[in-house]
Amino acid sequence: MPGVNNSQQDVDIDLALLFRAVWQRRLRVIAITLAGACLAFAVAKVVSPEYRSETRILIEQRAPAFATTTQNNDAGSAPVLDELNIASQVQILQSADLVKQVITNLKLYEHPEFDAATRSSAFADILVMLHLKKSPLDKAPEERMLDAFTNRLQVYQINSSRVIGVSFTSRDPDLAASVPNAMAQVYLSMQSGAKLDSNSEATRWLEPEIANLREKVSEAEKRVADYRSANGLLQTSDTNTFATQQLADISGQLAQVRGERANAEARAQAVRGALASGRSTDALTDVSGSQTIQRLKATESSLESQISDLSTSLMEGHPRLKSLRAQLTDIRQQIDRETQKILASIESEAKVAQLREQQLVAQSNTLKADSARAGQDEVGLNALVREATAQRQLLETYLARYREAASRVNKNSSPADARVVSQAVEPVDPYFPKVGPIVVVAALASFILTCIVIMLMELFSGRALRPVGPAERDALVRKESAARPPTAANAQQNTVPASMLSVAADQALARDMEAAVDFGHLPNEAAEEPEDEEDFSIQSVADYLIDRGSRLAIAISPTGDNGSTATVMLARTVADAGCRIVLVDMTGTGCPSRLMAESDDLSGVTDLLCGEAAFADTIHPDRLSDAHLVPQGTSDVNRAMRGADRLSLILDALGSAYDIVLVECGAADVSGVAKLTRSKDTEILLSMPEPEENQFMTAMTEFQKAGYEHIILMSGWRAERGSDARQYAA
Repeated sequence: MPGVNNSQQDVDIDLALLFRAVWQRRLRVIAITLAGACLAFAVAKVVSPEYRSETRILIEQRAPAFATTTQNNDAGSAPVLDELNIASQVQILQSADLVKQVITNLKLYEHPEFDAATRSSAFADILVMLHLKKSPLDKAPEERMLDAFTNRLQVYQINSSRVIGVSFTSRDPDLAASVPNAMAQVYLSMQSGAKLDSNSEATRWLEPEIANLREKVSEAEKRVADYRSANGLLQTSDTNTFATQQLADISGQLAQVRGERANAEARAQAVRGALASGRSTDALTDVSGSQTIQRLKATESSLESQISDLSTSLMEGHPRLKSLRAQLTDIRQQIDRETQKILASIESEAKVAQLREQQLVAQSNTLKADSARAGQDEVGLNALVREATAQRQLLETYLARYREAASRVNKNSSPADARVVSQAVEPVDPYFPKVGPIVVVAALASFILTCIVIMLMELFSGRALRPVGPAERDALVRKESAARPPTAANAQQNTVPASMLSVAADQALARDMEAAVDFGHLPNEAAEEPEDEEDFSIQSVADYLIDRGSRLAIAISPTGDNGSTATVMLARTVADAGCRIVLVDMTGTGCPSRLMAESDDLSGVTDLLCGEAAFADTIHPDRLSDAHLVPQGTSDVNRAMRGADRLSLILDALGSAYDIVLVECGAADVSGVAKLTRSKDTEILLSMPEPEENQFMTAMTEFQKAGYEHIILMSGWRAERGSDARQYAA
């Protein structure tokens, strides 16, 4: 803590000395702690004890035991008691009307505990005299009583439930139990009374409304009947009128007649076809079913039998045979004539059916016209029916509500939507003061305050401050130096020339002296050389980029391809550490592409800038590590440089997919690097495996003048990892 005292030496707080000072005064600490505990015990015993009791009320929907189905349905459709409803009931329990009724029922105005004159203290009287507090006697007696009551009352909702707790604090344990129980009873009475008042008001309002609705229903139904009579819309069923019923009957008869006609025509066609072709008509039902045909067929069969029998014994010219054949011919002619009569009868039947069909069609057309007119008339009828139905439904609803409200006019028929689940009982132990916790808290507070006072006294006296010597300062300097990144402005390494180190050291010394002057003291001796040498190796730079979380690093190789090779080794080192890294080859020689790519004809940056390759096609894996490469490409470099403004967008896109984006620019200048970055807060790597003083100082000066602060020198591999370096550079 520099600057705590007037000396020029840095000081720090000695915590061990602070605790030692408390321990040395332990007897005083114990005495003060015991005094505080005793004082708290005495005060707790002097204070008048107060008692608290609680009643719990459950809020729920309740219906009478004789509730009908309609009432039960109404109760089921009632809104669910939510948090707002429970909070509203809490406010009702704290309402002034309910409190006044409880005060009146218990005659609390006669209780001395609620008298403002007896409750005043000397301190309160002093505040009133100084006009810092309003005198309680200035209020109305009723208002004073309400204030005294509400100060002792607490109404709250039990967490995650529909239970409301009502607690009251009083010096009288009996009163502490009586008040919550009385409040619960008054609350239930008010709830039940509110429901009774609601039912009474409902019955008074519904009576004239029901009488008015009855008249409206009667008028509406009379208008429906008059309209039906005037327009001939006689109702044969709930859905059909007389006209529609007639049309349905005619349609049924018409379908039947058409079927009969088709049947008669088919039968006639069958008989006609059989006669025309000379086929036997025995298979035809109309012919075979005729009794005359049956008799003639029987006679024909008998004659054929006789002729067959006589042909065996008589000659062909015998008169008997001739007579029988003449009779057979006559019988067959009679059969043909009878068949013709049957055909004529069937055709007559078909014609009759056709005439009947024409008549029915005419009647159907007439009824359709009548039905269309009836449909137009039914539009007005339906409107009257809907109005009458609506009036009837409203009347029935009002009647049901009236009967329900009338059945709940009795006091016992409307229970409150709440019930007491836990009544308050007279408490035995006082609620306040709790002697044990008060004594423990007072003792602990006395102990802590005493220790704090002792520590503050030690601090302000300066005894708890210890100076920080040169050894401590050197340790702090080494810690700060290890925490700083190996930048070109503060790092030192054996491979860097001595003149370069002297320049950086002079700059750091100048800054330290300026800072020392600002703090009001000058250093008495020169800073010693740090024991640990700074490391500019590739491994150290890789660790720095990973630890810092760098997203974009620009590598400059003033010495040419050997610097680009070191950048490739850096990318592979970072990839081996588990980070996702991509190296973008922006060199003119294409050295990174040759070292990392599988072939020389891969798409790269120039193809992307010329629009000849997709973004994903320009990213390729390294052949020796998990790093990725965006090679130089195969397109014309001059044409690609026309789209150089898009390089920053490309680097941003790569930064969203990789942990580190490393751009190797070769021997580029500051202006070329500025086209790649939008911010000066970018890591600039000077890749110089064998650094030369002039090149290093020139490059560092140019970038510092351009505003780049993070300039890091990367000078090669550590000696013990030379074999690895050769492998990575292969």
